[in-house]
Amino acid sequence: MQKHLMRSRKFAPLFWTQFLTAFNDNFLKQTLVFVILAQMATEGAALVTLAGGIFIVPFLLLSAIAGELADKHDKAKLAELLKRCELLVAAISVVGIAFSSIWILMLALFGFGVISSLFGPIKYGILPDHLENRDLPKANAWIEGGTFIAILTGTMVAAVAFREGENVWIFGPMMMGLSLLCWFSARMIPATGSKAPDLVVDKNVVRSSYRLVNELRADSRIWRASLMNCWFWFVGAFIMSMLPVMVTDILGGSEIVVPAYLAIFAISVAIGSAIAGWMAAGRIVLLPAPIGMLIVALFGLDLGWNLWGLQSTSHAETILAFFAGPKTIRVAIDFAGMAIGGAFLAVPTFAAMQSWANEDRRARVIGASNVLSALFIAVGLALVAVLQAVGLSIPVIILSISVLNIAIAWLMLKMLPTNAFRDLISIIFRAFMRLEVEGLENIRKAGPAPIIALNHVSLLDGALALAITEEEPVFAIDTAFAKKWWVRPLLKMCKFLPLDPTKPMATRSLIKVIQDGSPVGIFPEGRLTVTGTLMKVYDGAAMVADKTGAMIVPVRIDGLEKSYASYLTSSHVRRRLFPKVKVTILEPVKLDVPAELKGRKRRIAAGAALYQIMSALMFRTADTNNTVLGRVIESAHEYGGKKLAVEDPIAGKLSYAKLLTGAAVLGAKFKKMFPNEKTLGVMLPNANGTAATVLGVMSAGKVPAMLNFTAGAANILSACRTAEVKHVLCSRAFITQAKLGPVVEELEKQVTFVWLDELRTQIPFLNKIVGLMRKYRPLVKRTADDAAVILFTSRSEGAPKGGGLTHPNILSNAAQAASRIDFHPGDKVFNVLPMFHSFGLTAGTILPLVSGVPIFLYPSPLHYRIVPELIYVSNATIVFGTDTFLNGYARTAHPYDLRSIRYIFSGAEPVKASTREVYMEKFGLRILEGYGVTEAAPVISLNTPMYNRTGTVGKIMPGMEWKLEPVPGIDEGGRLMIRGANVMAGYLRADNPGVLEPLPEGWHDTGDIVTIDEDGFVKIRGRAKRFAKIGGEMISLAAVETLAAQLWPGALSVVSSVPDAKKGERLVLLTDAPDATRSDFLAFAKSKGATEMMVPAEVTVGKVPVLGSGKVDFVTARAMALEAQSESQAA
Repeated sequence: MQKHLMRSRKFAPLFWTQFLTAFNDNFLKQTLVFVILAQMATEGAALVTLAGGIFIVPFLLLSAIAGELADKHDKAKLAELLKRCELLVAAISVVGIAFSSIWILMLALFGFGVISSLFGPIKYGILPDHLENRDLPKANAWIEGGTFIAILTGTMVAAVAFREGENVWIFGPMMMGLSLLCWFSARMIPATGSKAPDLVVDKNVVRSSYRLVNELRADSRIWRASLMNCWFWFVGAFIMSMLPVMVTDILGGSEIVVPAYLAIFAISVAIGSAIAGWMAAGRIVLLPAPIGMLIVALFGLDLGWNLWGLQSTSHAETILAFFAGPKTIRVAIDFAGMAIGGAFLAVPTFAAMQSWANEDRRARVIGASNVLSALFIAVGLALVAVLQAVGLSIPVIILSISVLNIAIAWLMLKMLPTNAFRDLISIIFRAFMRLEVEGLENIRKAGPAPIIALNHVSLLDGALALAITEEEPVFAIDTAFAKKWWVRPLLKMCKFLPLDPTKPMATRSLIKVIQDGSPVGIFPEGRLTVTGTLMKVYDGAAMVADKTGAMIVPVRIDGLEKSYASYLTSSHVRRRLFPKVKVTILEPVKLDVPAELKGRKRRIAAGAALYQIMSALMFRTADTNNTVLGRVIESAHEYGGKKLAVEDPIAGKLSYAKLLTGAAVLGAKFKKMFPNEKTLGVMLPNANGTAATVLGVMSAGKVPAMLNFTAGAANILSACRTAEVKHVLCSRAFITQAKLGPVVEELEKQVTFVWLDELRTQIPFLNKIVGLMRKYRPLVKRTADDAAVILFTSRSEGAPKGGGLTHPNILSNAAQAASRIDFHPGDKVFNVLPMFHSFGLTAGTILPLVSGVPIFLYPSPLHYRIVPELIYVSNATIVFGTDTFLNGYARTAHPYDLRSIRYIFSGAEPVKASTREVYMEKFGLRILEGYGVTEAAPVISLNTPMYNRTGTVGKIMPGMEWKLEPVPGIDEGGRLMIRGANVMAGYLRADNPGVLEPLPEGWHDTGDIVTIDEDGFVKIRGRAKRFAKIGGEMISLAAVETLAAQLWPGALSVVSSVPDAKKGERLVLLTDAPDATRSDFLAFAKSKGATEMMVPAEVTVGKVPVLGSGKVDFVTARAMALEAQSESQAA
C-alpha cells in the first residue's frame, strides 16, 4: 500500500525543513518591521521597503548558481549544509535583537535570503529524485500550501510576540530552537547522489543566470510552464503589495487587520493547492493553469468593483468591528478566490517543470525559473509603485491587472504545452470517478513507440486512455464504431486509425504507425466485454507487436465496467453513475514467439502469447494482498448485503449480510471460548453453517484446520496432532446422519468436540445484535501474511501432511482462475466437493464468495440421483466435481437436468474418455479438466473455454513458475516443480507438530510426472511414486489404468505394483467391472499398440477403495494387493 506523503521519509523531512525555513524567514522579517517602526517611525516605510528588497535580491542573483550547485552535488547534503549555516545567521539575528540594531537584523535578513535562494532549487529539484511522477502534484501542493501557512504563521507569531516591543528572551529561544529543528529535519532528508558530478559551476552570477534562462527557452514545454509559474508570482506580488494601503486607506482598518487577510490568503492557497494537486494527480495536467488564471481575473474584477468609490472615514480598532464594515467580507472572499486560482496555476506548472526536466539538469531548470520568478516579483512591485506614483487609484490598478489576466488566461490556453482536451478528460475522471493511476512510469520504460494493450470494459475506455498517457497515442478503432454520429466529434480531438476487421491486411497501416515512431493504443479483445472478464484476444493485435518488435505495455482498467457505458447487465455488476476507476499499468514486455514458426502457426502462437500477457495482467492486478474474510466483506459492500451468498437444501438461503452476521456471532464466541488457541479443527459437511463457521474462526483471529471426516480416526488424530488442534467444531446432527459415532468416540479420547448445534442455543439475543452491528468488521485484525487455513493432503499415498496456506495463497489461486474463466454474479456454483478438499474449499467456496457468485452447497457427492435434480432446481451454472462423481451423475440424470450449466470443471483424478463422451452426447457439455495439488491452493493448470485440449489438464496458471526435473528411466517429461503466489507457505508434519517447514526457495515438488507441449498444455503421465520398474523399464500405473478405463467404460479400476522375484515388480489390477479378465485386457492392449509390460499379471474383480474426495485410495488398494499376494504365497 502506498504510504501517505507526510508519513514518508522521502518527503516529510523536506516538507518540515521548508516549512520551518519559511516560518523563520517571515518571523525575522516581521520582527525587523516592528523594530524599524518602533525606532524610526518617520523613515519606517523606506526601511521596510529596503528590507523587502534585501530579501528578494539573493533570489535574483543566486538562483542560477544554486541550481548548478544542486545538480553537481548531493542535494540532501547541500540542504543539511545550508541549514547548518542558518544556525549562524539565526545567532546573528538574536544579536541584532539584543542590541536593537536594525542593520545587524538587515544583515541577518540578507543571510536568510541567501540561504532561501540557494535552497529553492534543492527543495523543488529533490522531489522527483525521491517521488514518483504521479505524486509530484500532491507533493508540490503540500509544499506550496505549507509555505504559505508558514509565512502566515511566522508573520502572526511575530506580531503577537512583539506587540509590546522586542524582547530577546522571547526572540532568541524561538529563533534558535526553530533553526535547530530545521537543521534536524534537513539531516533526515535521504541522500540523492550527484546528478551531474562533472558540471563546472560558473561563479559569475550574472552570466550563469543569463545562460540558464536561455537554456530554459530551448525546451518550449518547460519554458511555457516556467512563464506561467512566474506570472503567479507577478500577480501575487502585485496584489499583495497593495494590501496594507487597501486595508487602511480604503476599507478603514488598522494594521492588525492585515494579518487577518493574510491568513485568509494563506489558507486559501493551501486549499487551492490541495485541489490542484488532486486534479493533476497521475500524468502532468496543465489545464488548471489557465482556468486558475481566469479565476484570479474574475475575482480580481469583483475586488476592483467592490473597492471602487470606497474611502475610509474612520478606522476600526478590532477585527470584528472591521468585518462589520461595508464590503470587507466580500473583499475577503475575493482574496480567497484569487488565492485558490493562483494555486491552480502554481502547483501543476511546478510539477510539469520537475517532471519534464532531465534528471541531470533538473535543479538548474528550477534555478532558472526562480531567477525569472524573482525578476517578475521585482517588476510587479516596481510597477505598482510607478502606477501609484502617477496617481492611479488601487481599484483602477486592480481592474487593469484583472483585464490583463483574462488575456493572459486565453494566451495560456492557446500556448498550453499539454493537450487541453486530454487534460479536461483527466480532470473529469479525477473529479467524478476518483481516477487512480498506478505504474504510469512503465509507459516511458517501453521506449518511443510502445503498444499500449488495454482490456475493454466500457465505451469510455478510449477517453480514459487519453487521460492517463503522457504521449498521445494513436488508437486503433473499428471502422463501424468510428462512423457513429456521437463518436465523430470526439475523434477530431485525438489521433485514431480506423480498422476494418473484415480486411486482414488492415493491420499493415497500424504497423506503419509504430514504425513511424508513434505509440499505439489497442484493445486486443476487439470488443467490449459482455462477461466482465477477459474475452477472446485477436491474433491481429499480436501480429502487429510481432512484426514491429514493439514493447507491449499491459493496462488494466477497473471500475468502468460498473458504469452505464458498459455492456454488462445488472446480473454482472451493480451499476453506478460515477464508479471509482483504477488504472494499473504493468511493466513493458516483449511478445515471445519462437523464431522458427512461420505463417499461420506464427500468427496463432503470437495470439496465444498476447493472451498470456493479458491474462497475467488480470491476475497481477487482482487484490490478493488482503485476507479471505476481508475480501468477502468487500464483496458484500460491492454487491450488496442482500445479495445471495450461500444456499443449502436444509437451511435454505443466506445473504452476505446474514452469512457475515453469523460469522461475527460465532467468531465472538470462539474468541471468548478459546483465547489461547491458534488453531481450531473444523469437521463439518458442505452446508451454510460450515461457511459461517470457517469465516467465524477467521474473524476470531484463529486458523481453521479442515479435517477429513472420511479418513478414519487414526488419520484424523494424526492431523489434529500435526496442526496442534485441541478443539474440533462439529455438529451432532451431522455425526448422526453420517454414522460417524464410533469415529468421534475414538477422537474424544484426545480432542474435545464443540457441538455447534448446541452452541447456537447458548448465544444470547444481545450477542446476535452485536454481531449484526459489526458484521463488516473482523473481531481480530489479521494481516495478509498470516495463515488462513490448514488443509491436509489427500492421503492417497500415505499419512496426511498439513499444508499451511496463507490468505494470499488462496486469493491468488482464486484470481488465477478468474483471469482465465469468465464467471460473474449472475452465475451460481453447485459445490458437492467437501471443504476439507482444497478444490472444494478454494474453487468451490472461496472463489465464488469473493466474486459475488452464489453457491449451492450439498453435503454428499455420492447422492447420484439427488444431485442432478438439485442442479436442475437451483439453476446452477457451474459445477465442480471429479470423474467418479460426474460419471455417477451422468448415469442417473435426465438430459434436461443440466440445462442451465455453462461450465463443468473436473479435477483430483483423470477424466475418462467415456465420461467426456456421455456428457457431450447426453447433455451437450464439455468437461474442462484441471490439475492441482493441496499445496497449490489447489489449481495449477486448467483447460478453459478458449484453450482446451482433450487428454491434457490445460495450461499452467498465470503467475506461476515451473520446471521439469528429469527422472531416471523416463525419457519424455519430468517431475513437475512449481513456485508462485498460490503455493503454500510450508508443511506441517506429524513428527514436528505446529512447526511450519518452509519450502526450499519456494519450490514445491508435486511428485507428478508430466509433459508440457509446445503450446503449453500439461499432460499428466502419473505420480512419480506410481511408476513400476519391470525388467528395467519404467511403466506408468496411470497409463495402465487409462487402458482399463477405455476397455471397461464406467467401471473404476486401480493398478498396484507388488514385488516380484524375477522382474523386480509386477502389476495387479483391481476393477469393479463384473466380467473383467486378463485375457480381455491383453487383447485390448495389443490392439492399442501397448507393450506387454503394461498388461497386469493379475486382474481381480472387486470393490475399489475410494477416498471421501472421490479419488482412488491407492494406499489401501496396494495394501489389498500385498495382502492377496502374501495369502497366495502362504497357500
